[in-house]
Amino acid sequence: MEIQIWSDVMCPFCYIGKRRLEGALQQLNLSEEVTVTWKSFLLNPDIKSDPTLNSLEYLAETKGWTKEQTEEIVQNVVDMAEAEGLEYRMEDTKVANSMDAHRLIQLAKTVGKGDAIEERLFQAYFTEGKYIADREVLVELGEEVGIPGDRVRECLEKGEFTDSIRRDIQESQQIGVRGVPFFVFNNQYAISGAQPVELFVQTLEKCLEETQ
Repeated sequence: MEIQIWSDVMCPFCYIGKRRLEGALQQLNLSEEVTVTWKSFLLNPDIKSDPTLNSLEYLAETKGWTKEQTEEIVQNVVDMAEAEGLEYRMEDTKVANSMDAHRLIQLAKTVGKGDAIEERLFQAYFTEGKYIADREVLVELGEEVGIPGDRVRECLEKGEFTDSIRRDIQESQQIGVRGVPFFVFNNQYAISGAQPVELFVQTLEKCLEETQ
């Protein structure tokens, strides 16, 4: 079974959705039976990286929300994450354009490290407050999952995988993706958003029945 996931590193629901899918796969003992392919999606391709700005400040600024409104809305997301065993420190996040992070993800996919680097990037951004627009930070994260630092640095300096990222985005437009996370199972069934584990279980069971 193949699962394709369109995602952006800066999307809080994408990390939650990843955990919920993993929970469903564990319930059905399918963790080793499924191929997960991560696809690039840029929520805001024009966002300007600014390590002095966090997610709360950025949302308040771009949405026109008050500080209190922003904190209340974000706290709901933090609580959702906590229910999945994730720790979100939104006040420590650093606003970053995720294009280079997607180059690293595409590179990692070529050496079988796609899932590992997605997990590491999510953790780095949401929990550790790392500045993922800093190429040396990306080199370190790549090294942590087993990709040689020189290769990561070369990839970023040359601007590799631009075409792969664009293809993923074009494909998402063709199949009607409006937001992420977006999951496609065996090119047949789709789940949009960080839906409850039960929905992932039902969809996986349906795929299994049809495969058998």
